[in-house]
Amino acid sequence: MSKKQKKMLIRIIIASLLMILLNVLKLPKAVSAAGYLVTYLVIGWDILRKAWKGVLNRRPFDECFLMAVATLGAIGLAVYERSGDYNEAVAVMLFYQIGEFFQSYAVGRSRRNITELMDIRPDYANIERDGALEQVDPDEVEIGTVIVVQPGEKVPIDGTVIEGSSTLNTSALTGESVPRECRAGDEIISGCINLTGVLKIRTTKEFGESTVSKILELVENASSRKSRSEEFISRFARVYTPAVVYSALALAILPPLVRLVAGMPADWNIWIYRALTFLVISCPCALVISIPLSFFAGIGGASHEGVLIKGSNYLETLSQVKTVVFDKTGTLTKGVFEVSGVHHSPLEDAELLELAALVECASSHPISRSLQRAHGKEIDRGRVADIEEISGEGVVGRVDGRPVAAGNDKLMKRLGIAWQDCRSVGTVIHIAVDGAYAGHIVISDLEKPNVKEAIRALRDAGIRRIIMLTGDAEKVASHVAADLGIDEYHAQLLPGDKVDLVERFLAEQSGREKLAFVGDGINDAPVLSRADIGIAMGALGSDAAIEAADIVLMDDDPMKIAKGIRISRKCIRIVYENIVFALAVKFGCLILGALGIANMWAAIFADVGVMVIAVLNAIRALRVKNL
Repeated sequence: MSKKQKKMLIRIIIASLLMILLNVLKLPKAVSAAGYLVTYLVIGWDILRKAWKGVLNRRPFDECFLMAVATLGAIGLAVYERSGDYNEAVAVMLFYQIGEFFQSYAVGRSRRNITELMDIRPDYANIERDGALEQVDPDEVEIGTVIVVQPGEKVPIDGTVIEGSSTLNTSALTGESVPRECRAGDEIISGCINLTGVLKIRTTKEFGESTVSKILELVENASSRKSRSEEFISRFARVYTPAVVYSALALAILPPLVRLVAGMPADWNIWIYRALTFLVISCPCALVISIPLSFFAGIGGASHEGVLIKGSNYLETLSQVKTVVFDKTGTLTKGVFEVSGVHHSPLEDAELLELAALVECASSHPISRSLQRAHGKEIDRGRVADIEEISGEGVVGRVDGRPVAAGNDKLMKRLGIAWQDCRSVGTVIHIAVDGAYAGHIVISDLEKPNVKEAIRALRDAGIRRIIMLTGDAEKVASHVAADLGIDEYHAQLLPGDKVDLVERFLAEQSGREKLAFVGDGINDAPVLSRADIGIAMGALGSDAAIEAADIVLMDDDPMKIAKGIRISRKCIRIVYENIVFALAVKFGCLILGALGIANMWAAIFADVGVMVIAVLNAIRALRVKNL
């Protein structure tokens, strides 16, 4: 609890105790009036001050002004009638402050998730100079600098591990509690906490461009992007508040004047009391506070789960998504080529992989690297000679003096070697040794472990159409789409083709239905910008994709897409519940107050009670763990 909240709570307790004592003790009227005045000032002085500042700044029509006029008017009526009953005036201010306390507590709860995320901001970076570590500002570290991260420290800047191994706590970034392993050669992102070993990291970005800076910028700017619901409430309050003030003034003046003209008693005190009750009821606190709070809580809860939503408007749009379009590589698949099979070889699998890795050792192509990883041993380049790369076909060379060729069917045809087709899906590398066919190796971009569950989760979340776009061959795309249960796929696409298709899908949307595109590569940035909602894979995604996206998944887990949709729908459902409930109670009580049926105590419920209920309902948007 903050200092401000503690002070407010103390004032509420003191005012409550004073009210109880003043009602229990039989004091002279003058002493009792003085006691009520002290109690009123203890609980309400800050509201009176804010109301006065609003008048001085020519912006009087807010909830503080309504509370001040209504309670001071109630005190004035008690003095005029000499009733000595100041309970209503003090109770209105007391319960209003109780409602403000609940609202402050709710904001604190939702802000705590954001604060925990802000803890990823590093304070320093370690640079080794003359055998000693020197702490410097992360902003001063240039690209290519070697920094040292000790156990318990935050990784300050994105880079590549060049020495050491450790486990990393990534929970602040991804929401995942399981530590991740890292070793020399691994990419590492800022914001992680190093748990065990000492790491030396060569930075690949400046601090301002690193992952931690991007995340903090996204979260800090999220509240500036308002949803349509929030904008409606803001416009509503600007019109509604002065309207009810003038209505209350008319209620206090016009009926008594009409009664005087008709020859009846004016009953000024009755109509002024009704007008004051009308003012208390009319206070729009429940709407003005609970709606932005609901969105703030939803964004805070989602960020705690590793789903960064850049603004309330995107949260609202996400709730309306009915079509999800996926890029394939790096989104549905790992984006890393791996050997998935060795077929039709008279040699041992390990021997065939060794020959392929050796003859491909001079190439930096991803397929060549995957063969070298599958071999799993250090490459002895002294065993290889006469390497020649034939563009679009493969590689030929001599390994241990034996002619070896590795490539596609075009290469085999060029060499006049009969090859065998492969039924497996993936890139097929045919191998020939000593001029004879020696089998083939299948290399595939493997599906992410939980992508099938992610597709099912999207179906369960009410997504009606799931589409996959890829630049891969038709055969590969067809296999992946069928295996994952995707409705529709389009293969062999260029980046411009993806934009054209998304334009077509958008035109096919009906009503308020929205389309989300999920991608991770730099070539996905134009499509991410064009879709109603762009979702980027954050941990491995390119900077351009993250910048263009509206939502960033920090751990590249496609399961988080369905979770984000469920969070958004829960948040919007809470917003609509609060709007309907608050307006129904408000307008109902306003009519009853104008007719004299509702008194000041009913007004207290219509204002403070509705606000407390709406705020407590808004807090539910924070509870997203089990969605």
